[in-house]
Amino acid sequence: MVCFLCISVILVQLLALLTVVGSTDDLSPDGSRVAPHDLEWDERGYILFCLCMGRFGNQAEHFLGGLAFAKAVDRTLILPPWRTYKNVPFNEWFDVTSVGEYHRVITAEDFMEKLAPKYWPQGNRTGYCFGYQGSSVPCKMKEGNPFGPFWDGLGVYFDRSVSYHVMYTDHVGWRKRFPADEEPVVALKGAPAPYPMAEDTVPLQKYLRWSSTIEDEVQSHIAKMFEQERFIGIHLRNGVDWKNACKNVEGESKFMASPQCLGYEGKNKISAEMCFPSDAEIFMLLEKVVKISGIHQIYVATDKNPLTKEIEKHFTKLQVKVHHLDPWLPQIDLAILGKSDYFIGNCISSFTAFVARERLISGKPTFYWGYSS
Repeated sequence: MVCFLCISVILVQLLALLTVVGSTDDLSPDGSRVAPHDLEWDERGYILFCLCMGRFGNQAEHFLGGLAFAKAVDRTLILPPWRTYKNVPFNEWFDVTSVGEYHRVITAEDFMEKLAPKYWPQGNRTGYCFGYQGSSVPCKMKEGNPFGPFWDGLGVYFDRSVSYHVMYTDHVGWRKRFPADEEPVVALKGAPAPYPMAEDTVPLQKYLRWSSTIEDEVQSHIAKMFEQERFIGIHLRNGVDWKNACKNVEGESKFMASPQCLGYEGKNKISAEMCFPSDAEIFMLLEKVVKISGIHQIYVATDKNPLTKEIEKHFTKLQVKVHHLDPWLPQIDLAILGKSDYFIGNCISSFTAFVARERLISGKPTFYWGYSS
């Protein structure tokens, strides 16, 4: 006679085992398991860095470069919080599982709570700053804002700080300098990546997908504003700080995120209209896209003036409708612009660059002020 009680016990034990071991859904392409579903210690080591340069657009470029670097040196990436006036956990804005499709990752919060107490305890925490050979500048991991608040927000207090001299482009040299058995956790003051980002890391944008929280809010806004109609998204940088930044860019071959439209070879030159477009340039290019697309719904994201009334007045005959949310979170603007049918952005802005990379992956058209006219 079949022992149904025995079968039930065995099934319970199997389910418990599967919970601990995980399923094949938790595997990255190279066969390694993706944290945080599996929080077993990774003997190949970990890397953590502060996204401490500029606003979100700059941080995103540094993150993608750092992600590529973590894979190149074969260390699990501890996903750093995004930095505003506070630390924002990575998974509030982006889906962790998607990033794990490219390489092994774990959120900084999970690492500090579940692994650090045993494997990276207080008393054994070293911070590393890059310094050129022969430099006498001391390594100060927490000096200034946002460095101090970033590490304090994670509860990281360094016992020592050390300068190192290996370039992030030297992956072999970097592995020799930081062998995982001697340095299981490497905490860097800044991202091991360039800004503007390297051209070969642009495709990694496909692994940076919005969290369900962001997606749900964005879809709700789109449904209310456009009622299933197509729309054009535009990004206007016209605040005083941006105007000052654009004063002396005329004729330069590279400035901030300009490689997104001018390329990485430095053969093309920046114009004033690319950086701080006049109203005439905005109206001219927008009219071109409206006529090409036949779309009359326009969404504006901006750091200052959305020009809502000016655009509607200029396009009276075309009967366009202009929308501007000014959301509490700039990432809402980014996600909406990424979903627009056509997009016009600022070639110099890393905010625009984030949108442009997402659209490049999805095959949607992008235009730039002063460049696509």
